[in-house]
Amino acid sequence: MNTRERFQAVMNFQPVDRLPVIEWAAWWNITVERWQSEGLPTVGRYEIMRYFDLDMNYQGWIPVLGEGCPAPACHGAPLIGSIDEYLKIKPYLYPSDAARRNPWNEWACEQRAGNAAVWMTLEGFFWFPRRLLGIENHFFTYYDQPELIHLICADLLDFHLRTLHELLTVCTPDFMTFGEDMSYNRGPMVSEDIFNEFIRPYYQQVTPLLREHGIKIIVDSDGDIFKLTDWFEGCGVDGFLPLERQAGTDIAQLRQNHPRQIYIGAFDKMTMNRGEAAMRTEFERLMPVARPGGFIISCDHQTPPGVSLQDYRLYLKLFNEYARSV
Repeated sequence: MNTRERFQAVMNFQPVDRLPVIEWAAWWNITVERWQSEGLPTVGRYEIMRYFDLDMNYQGWIPVLGEGCPAPACHGAPLIGSIDEYLKIKPYLYPSDAARRNPWNEWACEQRAGNAAVWMTLEGFFWFPRRLLGIENHFFTYYDQPELIHLICADLLDFHLRTLHELLTVCTPDFMTFGEDMSYNRGPMVSEDIFNEFIRPYYQQVTPLLREHGIKIIVDSDGDIFKLTDWFEGCGVDGFLPLERQAGTDIAQLRQNHPRQIYIGAFDKMTMNRGEAAMRTEFERLMPVARPGGFIISCDHQTPPGVSLQDYRLYLKLFNEYARSV
């Protein structure tokens, strides 16, 4: 099987010659810096994939902020606080060339040849309002200015639909993610009522287009996602990543609860510098769920800088061994 066939088969619960061996996220810059001091060539994300002989997967993030957009004072600080302020910065949002800011033609050629899977990321209907409103103010706005949340989400929906129609004439991604990060280690940051009023309606208008083109739809949320897996299931979402172990995420329980959801991630990154026995125990935990399909093992977020280049090589050696044991 080639790389794309393997991705497609796993995501459709079909037999494979081996599991994909991937990193779905770019490595932390400080991790890469450490590895460069230990012998890794100074190269970019996709060259690192080739260096480690990983299965290629190209990610295109669809930008919502345009040229010259103002920035908040610091991470999590508000950029706007009212409809008037939103309308003032709106000319800097939703760029008309968003579908052309990645080399989709080039990636589509490799995809058609079977050499790579291609995926894209859209900003979600929780994530993007938070970027504008700031972390704390975002939560108050659901109650104090619900019309502002709806206005932002409606504009974001229009942008996604317009951009997708353009992109899909060039490349049809194998899967996509909605960036959301709407859980922490004790569960979702909003109630189910808030989800149903402010988030669900917008997903239900964009997922049909994605599904029409056969694109697997994955929500990217850190933290404890057990409740989210139920909430999103009725929105046309196919699955989740990265399934963070430190937040208590149990892939076996998720599979029991949702037999046909697809998952990416789940490998506890905190075992990666603890030696072969610890990593083997982690692979043994994951393989019973991976073998029937619908689950691609990968680091449950970015590889931390405490992992040496030698540690990572051992991790990949074991990953390749287990990938071939399906």
